[in-house]
Parts: sequence; C-alpha cells; structure tokens
Amino acid sequence: MNKPALELLTSQLGIEIAAILRKRKLDYYLHKLLPEILQSASFLTANGALYMAFFCILRKILGKFYSWSPGFGAALPASYVAILIERKSRRGLLTIYMANLATETLFRMGVARGTITTLRNGEVLLFCITAAMYMFFFRCKDGLKGFTFSALRFIVGKEEIPTHSYSPEAAYARVEQKTEKHEEKLRRMNIIALVRKLVDSICKHGPRHRCCKHYEDNCISYCIKGFIRMFSVGYLIQCCLRIPSAFRHLFTQPSRLLSLFYNKENFQLGAFLGSFVSIYKGTSCFLRWVRNLDDELHAVIAGFLAGISMMFYKSTTISMYLASKLVETMYFKGIEAGKVPYFPHADTIIYSISTAICFQAAVMEVQNLRPSYWKFLLRLTKGKFNVMNRKVLDVFGTGASKHFQDFIPRLDPRYTTVTPELPIEFS
Repeated sequence: MNKPALELLTSQLGIEIAAILRKRKLDYYLHKLLPEILQSASFLTANGALYMAFFCILRKILGKFYSWSPGFGAALPASYVAILIERKSRRGLLTIYMANLATETLFRMGVARGTITTLRNGEVLLFCITAAMYMFFFRCKDGLKGFTFSALRFIVGKEEIPTHSYSPEAAYARVEQKTEKHEEKLRRMNIIALVRKLVDSICKHGPRHRCCKHYEDNCISYCIKGFIRMFSVGYLIQCCLRIPSAFRHLFTQPSRLLSLFYNKENFQLGAFLGSFVSIYKGTSCFLRWVRNLDDELHAVIAGFLAGISMMFYKSTTISMYLASKLVETMYFKGIEAGKVPYFPHADTIIYSISTAICFQAAVMEVQNLRPSYWKFLLRLTKGKFNVMNRKVLDVFGTGASKHFQDFIPRLDPRYTTVTPELPIEFS
C-alpha cells in the first residue's frame, strides 16, 4: 500500500464489509445487502453521468467555457443530485473523505500560486495537535464514542481510561491467576514464552506509580510491551496489504515474495504505531510520577509528544483525515452542548462543494490533485479524463495541459472553430 491513499472505491468496499460483519442475520444477506451495494453503485454512476450532462448543458447555456464551468460548475449540481441517491448512513463518511481531499487540493493550489508557504514537517505538527485533542477526549468521560473510542482503546489500551471498571484488589487477584498459568506455559519453552520471559526479566524490578492502572506490569515493562504489540500489528497490517500484489508475481518473479516480509514500509508503519503507543504510555507514566496524580490534561501532553512518531511514517493523508474527523467530532459535541447550531443537509452540501473543487482541479490543474484520486478517476472513467482537450484551457493560466503536452485530441474539423493541429478525415 502506498502511503496511505484512502481511495473512495476502497472506502466503499470497506464499508460494505463492515456492514456484513455488523449484521449477521440471514435476512440482511437475502434482502438488504444486494440493494445497498446496487444503491452505492448507482450513486457513483449517477455522479459521473450527470457530470458529463451538466458539462454539455453549461457549455450550451453559456456559449463558451469559463475558468469555473468545466470543472466546478458542472460537478456541483451533479454531485448534489448523486449524493441524494446514496443512503444516509454512507453520506457522512463520504463527506469527510471528500472534504479532506478538497482541503488538501486547495492547499496545493495555494502553494502553486505562492499564496501559501509550506511548513517543513507540517503534516507531523498537524498530527501532533490532532493526537493531543483525540487523547484528551479519550481520557474524558463520554469524550469519545463508537468506533473512534474502540479504536483508541485497542491502540493505547484500556489501562489509560480513567473510569476503570475494576479495583486494584481485583486486578492483583487476576495477576496471581495469570502468573500461575504463565508459569505452566513457560515449561513448554516455545518462542513466544521465551520472548515474554526475556522482557519480564529485563523489567522485573522496575517501578510502578500508585496512580498507574497497569497492575500487571511496572511502568518500564508497560511501555516496552506496548511498543512490541503495536509494532507487530503495524508490520502485519502492511504485510497483509501487500499480499495481493505479491501473489500476482508468484510465478513470474518468485523473488518478489521476499519483499512481502522485508519491505521498508512494513517496518515504517510498525515503528510509527509502536513508538506512538510507547511514547504516549511513557509520558503518561512520567507525568503521574512527577505530579503524583492521574489527570486528563496529561493526555494532551502525552498525545502531542506521541504525535512525533509520524516522523517514521509521514502522511499528509492521515494527518488531514484525522483532523477532519476531529472537527466533525467537535462540531457534534457543540451541537449536543447547545453551543453550535445544527445545519440540516450540511453533509450533502459539503460533499457537493468538496467534489466540485476536486473536479475543478482534475480539469484545470491535475498537478494539484492528490495522485491517488486522479488514478481513481482514470480507473472509474477508463481513462476518459485523460483525453480532454486541455490545451484550449491554458488561456486561464492554471497550466491545464502541463502533464498533457504530447496529447493531441482527435477532433472532427466540421465541428471545431479552430482547425485542429492534426486534422482527421471523416467520411
């Protein structure tokens, strides 16, 4: 997987799989799954077909092209109508994805025009700020709910949740039981037991603060085990994502199978996740020792410092997507608190505007569009986006034909106001 590009098509497939995992009743498979898939396919089809229709309609009404009409003007109404076809449960995620993509596109446009100055490691700084806010909400009571809360609990562990459900006495009783079972497993002397025994022996006499809820481990062991666990998760995720491409070359290039396990990105993602968890846990423990209490504000400092781990796996996509989700979370919290007004149909409006911005870039300045989304558009249209006559759009000063200098469209001279460079004879 390239550094991660959350393709729209991939996200849709993931949502369908998630729906299958959530709804296990036979009635869902028989009567609901296929209609939902067809509905999502109809949404994509309508978006593309309506864009071409409004492209021609605007040209006919206006009599000529303007800088905004072939991209933004045609895509705005097309996207608005298309998103209404999609089911409501999907609109929120699609809106977040496209808003994130549109924001990145506008940023690239600003940089290209010299109105925005890039900041070195800006994606890392954005991730640090986002991680600090996410971890603060995670530590607060009812701060996060649903999938976001479950994901963070899996990453950093339930020990960092202040409202822990069990008492220290009960925890120590569990530790004694697990110790007995652990001693039995050690007798088998398998590899996993040996590694665990080595880690335990290194950190056997380490300290643990009374406010720390990781009762089974001391603070040093707690951080080391957190790193090993999430490093393994990141490494395995990256390996699994590379399996399809590796097996395509199983018979032609068998040596490429080795890259499945010994790939730089595998270790980068593992180092990113592992160091994030270990830095967060280590900082939290350190602050508990220094301040002699467990405070939600510790999560802000720990989350910010843990964000530096993105230096191992820099990704503007991850930073901006998480920032977009954070804005969404804070907006809904504001609605619940009565501080922010609720805007009905905001998701459809934001999706339409965001998609229109991306289509504007796809037509007028492809160089400022995220490469993964451009490839998605080409796959979706079977390369038709490549055969637009962008040389006539260069008059608007956006460098529309910058990546298409060698392309000469096949035009019928009977329907052109300017003689084509290489006219084609039509019978």
